[in-house]
Amino acid sequence: MKLLEEIKVGNLTLKNRIMFPPLTTGYEERDGSIGERSFNFYTRLAKGGVAYVVIGDVAPVNTASPTPKLCDDSQIPTFKKLADSLHQYDCKLALQIFHPEYDVPGVGKMIMAARMAGVAAQKAKEAGDMATFEAKMAESKKVTADAYAKLHHDMQHFVSEATKEQLDDIKHSIAQCARRAMEAGVDAIEVHGDRLLGSLCSTVLNHRTDEYGGSFENRIRYALEVVKAIKEAAPSLMIEYKLPFITKNADGSDRGKGGLHEEEGILFAKKLEEAGVDMIQVAQANHTGNMGDTIPPMGTVPYNWTLPICKRVKEAVSIPVATVGRVVSVEAGEEILNNGEADVIGYGRSLLCDPDIAVKAERGEPIRECLNCNKGCVDAIQGRKYISCVLNAENGDEGTIFIKPSDQSKHVVIVGAGIAGLEAARVAALRGHKVDVYEKEDHIGGQIHLAAVPPRKAEIMRSVEYYEKILPRLNVNVHLNTEATKDIMNDADAVIVAVGAHDLHLPIPGADSSNVVSSWDVLAGKVEVSGHCAVIGGGLVGTETAEYLLEKGCQISIIEMMDKIANGESGTILPLIMTDFTKHGVTQYVNTKVNSITNDGKKVLATNTAEGKDVEIDCDMVVMAVGSKKNTLDVEGVTTPLTYVGDCSGDRTASIAEAIRSGYNAANEI
Repeated sequence: MKLLEEIKVGNLTLKNRIMFPPLTTGYEERDGSIGERSFNFYTRLAKGGVAYVVIGDVAPVNTASPTPKLCDDSQIPTFKKLADSLHQYDCKLALQIFHPEYDVPGVGKMIMAARMAGVAAQKAKEAGDMATFEAKMAESKKVTADAYAKLHHDMQHFVSEATKEQLDDIKHSIAQCARRAMEAGVDAIEVHGDRLLGSLCSTVLNHRTDEYGGSFENRIRYALEVVKAIKEAAPSLMIEYKLPFITKNADGSDRGKGGLHEEEGILFAKKLEEAGVDMIQVAQANHTGNMGDTIPPMGTVPYNWTLPICKRVKEAVSIPVATVGRVVSVEAGEEILNNGEADVIGYGRSLLCDPDIAVKAERGEPIRECLNCNKGCVDAIQGRKYISCVLNAENGDEGTIFIKPSDQSKHVVIVGAGIAGLEAARVAALRGHKVDVYEKEDHIGGQIHLAAVPPRKAEIMRSVEYYEKILPRLNVNVHLNTEATKDIMNDADAVIVAVGAHDLHLPIPGADSSNVVSSWDVLAGKVEVSGHCAVIGGGLVGTETAEYLLEKGCQISIIEMMDKIANGESGTILPLIMTDFTKHGVTQYVNTKVNSITNDGKKVLATNTAEGKDVEIDCDMVVMAVGSKKNTLDVEGVTTPLTYVGDCSGDRTASIAEAIRSGYNAANEI
């Protein structure tokens, strides 16, 4: 397998072609150093056989951003500890050095001044000096507002307004960061070609008129100076350059701002090779305000979507080229390598999902493939949380959460083959238990089959396909079309109940009309709907059902009690939904409580709670999407210890991440 072949990159030899590209994780300590969470996460990747790990967004200056930082010699030891750990597994470590596109010292001084004013205010309050307290609090609020105003301004204009002295200071800080990395035993530097450097390269963002603006040669000048400064400060390190391209959307508009258009980008790749760069990572340009443009969710762009440009770069240079961007499977990576379209494969989200891609590929074992749902990774980072794949219960807690071999093999019965029950079966079997799964339907996967029906969602079925492959290899017995009797449960040593949930209907007049149907039945294909559909419930299920019905040619009105629909939807997906709804003229009734439905099911009577006005919505059919309630299992007379997981385990139904974790934890504790 070419994916597992070694490759020479600069002065390094990578043991295979599998790379963990730079991702913001949120695992770092508050000062940006490598703490236990980061250490355990990256070490786990190395144990899984990854050849090359890049830590993303390492700041060479002390920013307020929650990213790794290597801006002071005192931080070197934590990076050295990590480098030493990865080297035990023959895994090379790189730091992606980036500098944000704003005046870091200027913004930092303002934020510090605001904090100092706040401290002074509290001291005055403790002393009973309320006049000073109020004055200092007002000062703190004003300076904070001014700092964020400057930050917002700089994000748009700093690249054009920065002085030569400021750019020289930044270049020096980047070089010193590389020097610290070398002293820490780090193997490589990846230059973040987006952010400040990409902004300077860009015809969209760079409006300078000096030697760093205007012509192609001027716009790439600073990036080449940075490469030179790194080589001088850290001559023993391999240098990789993340080269961002401004690509095209389906409608022909530009996707991304910070970076270069295709032809200039390919010319720049040649210049980078001439400057001594050892590898180029072809990437998507950012600066759009939507992380979905660089980390696209399932169903929005083709697999391996940046590959056409990567192939052109590969043809233009003689140094290795890495590709990233929805390369989900080992088979896809292998095909890219065999076709000579790239030399190294970046598996980002995929390695969050399964850190053992390399060792499993070598052994021929099933790999748990990423859904590209963005729920646990991109959404988490945007919400200032640490990343944690919805399918991987260990992410971010690798030092404390792992599958523990059992001291004694037991017989475990699992009731229900939804996602929580399937994960429980996998973990219990890996621990050495004998596992029987009982499912009353003729298939495994539960509600995943419904979740896969709406537009762009088919890829979620990869979660079920993994268990279809792995459970037989673990000798898990899955009994379809079979209910677990009390005798079956009593013959077991432990029972995990994963019986899921059922959908709800509002208990209101008219809900029993033949023209009122369930969203679950609609998605399952059990009922046919047409015409104008009033969807009651604008949560995730209601929103996705509405999208599905739009594809069927229906006219849609969504009725939601909250002040917005699709609450909790991924920020990378929501803009697509709203664009689709605007295009198809979907009417949204928010802050609206449904009171009743006429007997013929063709009018919804509701109240706008914000305005206190009655609302009447004419329709041809009503679709209920008002949530679900946990199923119960008759366990009277069952003496075997029971553990409930997934939707049936609590007062509210579970997300896919909660279901996975509850199944994992229950099986790991037997």
